[in-house]
Amino acid sequence: MDTGDTAWVLVSAALVLFMTPGLALFYGGMVRAKSVLNMMMMSFGALALISVLWVLYGYSMAFGDDLGGGLLGDPLEFFGLSSLLGTSGLEGGFQPESLVFTVPSMAFVAFQAMFAILTVALISGAIADRARFGPWMVFAGVWATLVYFPVAHWVFAFDGAESQTGGWIANDLLAIDFAGGTAVHINAGAAGLALALVLGKRRGFGRDPMRPHNLPLVMIGAGILWFGWFGFNAGSALAANGQAAEVFVTTLVATGAAALGWLLIEKLRDGHATSLGAASGVVAGLVAITPACSSVTPIGAILVGLVAGVVCALAVGLKYRLGYDDSLDVVGVHLVGGLWGTLAVGLFASASTTAGVDGLFYGGGLDQLWRQALGAGVVLVYSFVLTMVIGVVIAKTMRFRVSEEHEVSGIDGVVHAETGYDFASLGGGGGSATLGGQAHAEARGVTVPTERSRA
Repeated sequence: MDTGDTAWVLVSAALVLFMTPGLALFYGGMVRAKSVLNMMMMSFGALALISVLWVLYGYSMAFGDDLGGGLLGDPLEFFGLSSLLGTSGLEGGFQPESLVFTVPSMAFVAFQAMFAILTVALISGAIADRARFGPWMVFAGVWATLVYFPVAHWVFAFDGAESQTGGWIANDLLAIDFAGGTAVHINAGAAGLALALVLGKRRGFGRDPMRPHNLPLVMIGAGILWFGWFGFNAGSALAANGQAAEVFVTTLVATGAAALGWLLIEKLRDGHATSLGAASGVVAGLVAITPACSSVTPIGAILVGLVAGVVCALAVGLKYRLGYDDSLDVVGVHLVGGLWGTLAVGLFASASTTAGVDGLFYGGGLDQLWRQALGAGVVLVYSFVLTMVIGVVIAKTMRFRVSEEHEVSGIDGVVHAETGYDFASLGGGGGSATLGGQAHAEARGVTVPTERSRA
């Protein structure tokens, strides 16, 4: 065990954990005020549920010894993690008996748990304003079990790291996905698209303004995501070494370039560079550099980020042209950004980096590009199809979507019996229904007209 590596992995795990509350703020500020709590609760619910499932069997499914074909780890090998406990008590502190490279297996368990949590939480942005919390929690558990845990095995389980044999993308296809372009972002983006199709469009989509209700929250959330992402990417080196340092720099510069690219598109297209655009550009850059951060030079990272900012800024408009309601642009940012970043490895990878592979523009031909494309395509199709099936089953059996009346009055008041902003306590009393507090008002014996009745 190396104590410096262990410290860095544990700190990185904490940074990645912080990303989920950051995502809750980012998503919460982007929705309308009447559903801000429901939006944030989806992230916190995923944090709570996936933490438990990961310890019980998720880690084992992802990193247990492969059951055959590189498709799934043995769900019983590390069930409950008790087999990873124990220290030798040698001089110099408690030395763990189970290691992943130079860090205790438990540190690796903690680090990878945060990836699973965040990936599930990302999906929720596609169904904002219209999903019931209970069915969402059921979906989160089933989706993590059937989709994320197997895909994490494909991508992150390397032969000999925790078990003898790992996943097919990591060991057979040899696609490079350093920190989760396929397993996290393409996976969540494809799932978000499928779930948005299952639940259908929000009432008034394409007709009524559905502007973010709190842009300062969005900016704070984006800042937390940027901060935590250094643990996400640089922490994936699993060591306090030169690779972690290189990845830290490529993550920084790609994100900055993407924010500039997004703002440039806004300025040219709309005449204004917005705070929402800056925050969205930051996330687009982080998404795109995630798979490529160990394989591109700093100049290559700038190109990856700049293209991501431009492409994702244009891609968020696809939902209006194609007619699907991806509320908070999970498809436009995470699916498109994840696809671009994964393919960019095959274009901009340089053997001078720690990945040691040349892409097309560095004389490597098409060899790495086809590997990247195949890995991305399989994850996209697998996630989309399985999510569609899971979503339809839950929708038919549990009524995934809130009723139209409750959607109009506000999910927060109906589902959670709370409001994000209680203006009545300030002496106004009139803003409660508008902000999702109809349930509270009715509990006090006050009849509050809905949007439909006022119309």
